[in-house]
Amino acid sequence: MVPVQQALAEIRRGVEETLVESELIEKLETGRPLRIKAGFDPTAPDLHLGHTVLLNKLKQFQDLGHQIIFLIGDFTGMIGDPTGKSATRPPLTPEDIEANAKTYTEQVFKILDPTKTEVRFNSEWFKDKGADFMIKLAGQLSVARMLERDDFKKRFKANQSISIHEFLYPLVQGYDSVALEADIELGGTDQKFNLLMGRELQKGEGQDAQVVMMMPLLEGLDGVKKMSKSLGNYVGITEAPGTMFQKIVSIPDSLMWRWYELLSFKSLKEIESLKIDIENGANPRDAKIELAREIVARFHGDEAAGNAHKGAGNVITEGEVPDGTPEIDVELDGQADLAIGAIINKASLASNSAQARDMLKNGRVKVKWEVVEPTLKLGPGKYLIQAGKKKIAWVTLK
Repeated sequence: MVPVQQALAEIRRGVEETLVESELIEKLETGRPLRIKAGFDPTAPDLHLGHTVLLNKLKQFQDLGHQIIFLIGDFTGMIGDPTGKSATRPPLTPEDIEANAKTYTEQVFKILDPTKTEVRFNSEWFKDKGADFMIKLAGQLSVARMLERDDFKKRFKANQSISIHEFLYPLVQGYDSVALEADIELGGTDQKFNLLMGRELQKGEGQDAQVVMMMPLLEGLDGVKKMSKSLGNYVGITEAPGTMFQKIVSIPDSLMWRWYELLSFKSLKEIESLKIDIENGANPRDAKIELAREIVARFHGDEAAGNAHKGAGNVITEGEVPDGTPEIDVELDGQADLAIGAIINKASLASNSAQARDMLKNGRVKVKWEVVEPTLKLGPGKYLIQAGKKKIAWVTLK
């Protein structure tokens, strides 16, 4: 095992909050391989770089000799985690869960070592639990305690619907930690309530409480909003090498070190050396190219990374929809239609409203390959929209 202080320096990297760090140190000092749990509901078939922040932290623990448990929430997925949502999220069907889980495991093993990763499904311990067990589990927490959770609190105050089954989600996630005897659970900052539930239930079962480590939500290509497919500011890990390369090289300089901290496997010393080079006059673009090549190599191999720049930034050929064209949802917010300028701005096909107006004025915006008028308005539906020579997306207005 790596010395505790050396391991801590790597473990702390990029972590938003640890509860409780003194307990983490005690666990590390035992010298035994710790059981590190992270749960993923198979809500979508494809992952983007934002999802890999958590996977990268698991990889660090794995390299330090600890046991990684990649938990697929096939049971919790049928409940639907309401985290960050203003309404009840529809539960997944068993067919959705099976298909998405298969894709997840294929993708995560581009980061984790499959021979050293324990893949589990929480239906293993829940499928045979009866109503008496669920009633007993539900009896361990009051409604008042549940309403301390931020998203529930907001919905309750706004008189928005909260289904009773949603209260079960934190309890079920917490019991996963009991079933797996987790030493540490990793999750995003938006999962704090659920993660802490595991500590409470473990204590109730006479187990040592798990340490909770929360990772930040990665900012997307715009450098401001959380990376999200619906916002179009994402880099998918299955996207073509050239597309990945171009997207990463185009991120704002202000975002570069944040991505290095959360996405790169370079040591802290190596990253500090890059910072010093730039302070001494090196071009920041060179550092972004280095980051792009590292990430492309992770998901596509060294050869693809070496050639990625050749396929990056190619001009779109009219009539040919490029592989990996993003699909973006834009909300109409109750309106019957939306101006094309607002649409390309909301879909991140333009940097801002001013650029959207400029592209429209100069005939650089096309819908289904046809140049559009700046006054165009679109209603609900799915449209192929191109803005400039290099940006194109399937945009769904709803």
